Amino acid sequence: MQARLDYYKIAPAGLQPMLAMEKYLRECGLDHTLVELVKTRASQINGCAFCLDMHTSDARKAGESEVRLYMLSAWHESSRFTEKERAALAWTEALTLVAKTHAPDEVYAELLKHFTEIEAVNLTLLITTINAWNRLAIGFRSVPLSEAKAAG
Repeated sequence: MQARLDYYKIAPAGLQPMLAMEKYLRECGLDHTLVELVKTRASQINGCAFCLDMHTSDARKAGESEVRLYMLSAWHESSRFTEKERAALAWTEALTLVAKTHAPDEVYAELLKHFTEIEAVNLTLLITTINAWNRLAIGFRSVPLSEAKAAG
C-alpha cells in the first residue's frame, strides 16, 4: 500500500487540537491498558491497519498480554476481560458504530456502573479521537509504522 499524502506535513495546525486532546487523554487518569484496548477495538471495527499496528504495539509495551489482544475482537465471548473493560468495550462499539446503534441506553447504564461521569466523558473523548485518527489514516492510506520500517 502507498500513502496518498502526509496529512501531518500538509495541515500541522489542523492536527494540533487533536494532539492536544491526546495529551489531555494521557493525563486524565484513564488506565493506560484500557486506553490501548479501546483504541485497538475501535481500530479493529474501522479496519485501520496503521492504528492497529500502533496501538497493539503500545498495548504490549504497557504490559498487555498477547492472548488478550488476540481475544479482543471476540471480547463478548471471552472471560479474559473485567466487567469495567467490558463496559468500556461495549461503549466503544456503540459509539464507533453510532449510526447503527444510536448509543443504547442499556450500554450507557452499564458504563455508568463502572465509570464516574468525568471518566465517562474522558472515555467518550478517547473513542471520538481514535475514530477521527482512524478516518485520517484510512482516508490517506497511512502505512503502518512496522511496515514502513521493514521497507527501509
